[in-house]
Amino acid sequence: MSGTEGWGFTDDRGTELGAARVPLRVVAYVRAGAALLDLGVAPVAVYGSGHDGAALDPAKAGGLGAAGVPYLGPGRALDEEVLRALRPDVIVDVTYDGKSPYALDEAVAERLGVPLAALSVGNELTLPAILDRFSALATSLGTEPLEDASGAEHLASAEAALRDLAARSRLDVLALSGAGPEQVHLARPQAWPELAHLAGLGVRLLDPGPGPGANWLTGDWDRVAALRPGLVLFDERANATPPYELPSGVRLTPWNPETPPSPTAYARFFRVLGEALAA
Repeated sequence: MSGTEGWGFTDDRGTELGAARVPLRVVAYVRAGAALLDLGVAPVAVYGSGHDGAALDPAKAGGLGAAGVPYLGPGRALDEEVLRALRPDVIVDVTYDGKSPYALDEAVAERLGVPLAALSVGNELTLPAILDRFSALATSLGTEPLEDASGAEHLASAEAALRDLAARSRLDVLALSGAGPEQVHLARPQAWPELAHLAGLGVRLLDPGPGPGANWLTGDWDRVAALRPGLVLFDERANATPPYELPSGVRLTPWNPETPPSPTAYARFFRVLGEALAA
């Protein structure tokens, strides 16, 4: 697809986007930008969420830092003139509710006259469907479909290996995000597309049980001990804290709840998890 052709894309809010030519200058939320980079579309800059600070979180960066993609800081605090000076052709965000972009106020894009595409990363889609949507966007932006074929092959191989390891492992796995010495957020597996996908591969994910919270159950570290996990997936993002009080012998492996939605990124995560199950 050449940059002189017209462009059209319908995002996951049902918003029909269009431009006279294929967008060449992409500004994106960090998670979306890292995925697009894996898929062959290099953003001219990325921005963070309200959880992010002035520096790019290494846990969320993927290949952005190595590629020299500038980080603009949290999206809600963006200097619009800095963004305007980048001359973006399209802004790419994610959405959890299918209605609003997550990390940037849509009014910013409207004032700049730039189309904003928001792709769903919520649990209304399966992980394969999320990956397909990002691939479709990358293809619309000029990536040839064959360019991410190797990533898909790596993912299929990682899934097969993980399925085999999960079948031979007796470890119960708990995903969590630390919030200090007194508090921890425990992930509900079916609320997270990647965790639901892991369960489908045979990983024995623990549900934290009844209580408030659609995605997380917030409790204390005694609640973690009571669940008796054999392996803990701990949130490695900068806004989370390290695990505090865990039973002896519990294995730990990092988990990024905002893994870039690309086959390459998830293949990497699945292989790390497989190694933890096999250790």
